[in-house]
Amino acid sequence: MKLGFIGLGKMGGNMVKRLMNDGHEVVVYNLTQKEIDEAVKEGATAAASVKELVNKLPDKKVVWLMVPSGKPVDENINQLLPLLKKGDIIIDGGNSFYKTSMDRGKKVYEKGVDYIDCGTSGGVWGLKEGYCLMYGGEKSACDYCEPIFKTLAPDKGYQYCGKSGAGHFVKMVHNGIEYGMMQAYAEGFEIMEKSPFEIDLRAIAEVWRYGSVIRSWLLELAGLALKDDPKLAKIKDYVDDSGEGRWTVDAAMEFNVPAHVITSSLFNRFRSRQDESFAMKMLAALRNQFGGHAVKRENS
Repeated sequence: MKLGFIGLGKMGGNMVKRLMNDGHEVVVYNLTQKEIDEAVKEGATAAASVKELVNKLPDKKVVWLMVPSGKPVDENINQLLPLLKKGDIIIDGGNSFYKTSMDRGKKVYEKGVDYIDCGTSGGVWGLKEGYCLMYGGEKSACDYCEPIFKTLAPDKGYQYCGKSGAGHFVKMVHNGIEYGMMQAYAEGFEIMEKSPFEIDLRAIAEVWRYGSVIRSWLLELAGLALKDDPKLAKIKDYVDDSGEGRWTVDAAMEFNVPAHVITSSLFNRFRSRQDESFAMKMLAALRNQFGGHAVKRENS
């Protein structure tokens, strides 16, 4: 299949390579030229603008967006819509908020164009391992794009989730679960690191991958992280978030679901960004006030 691809970042560039490795033709556009040149070296066709990209596509056009969520997605959709015709397809493969994707799907469909919201998981390992794809939109449009999904995903790694917004909704929940799993692993490894035993944390991460009920790809990644830096001394204890954990917690509140673990893991990331915690100071002060418990004083 021949398709257009806008956005050649860490994931987008590798997705284009995976598509071409399986025989697809890809016309690429990016805001910076370096990434376009790199894709061309791999066999892609370059476009100097969104308009040129569309003009280089066949009669039924498919354009995959792999750009940051929010304004960049809307800007590209607004550029594409006047250039596309009825039956053409736009795929948003980024981490867009599912309600925004529902609104975009309606807007695009009113123009006669199909809109697929595709949650994409795989990160920088996707080129080798494949990308797990969760997508929503008109079923006929999704079925038409199945050759693309089949190439990008590992075996059995792609799924139609339902109407517009369903794909990004499922990906949002996926990321929320990921927050909780990562937090549980992080806490468990810290307990072992603080223990009186000389435990080889990397070896434990490796052995748990085989037969353990908590085995997962995250354990493989934990082993890689610990390989060259067993105490993680080179890494600052600051954890960012992409926003999907927040969206998952919002959805849990909207649907009256008690999502304790996911919520706690999100708030723990906020704690990691504080140089010092006023809340912890207040806790210490309150214990001192009512019980006379000792407090540690700042050096004067």
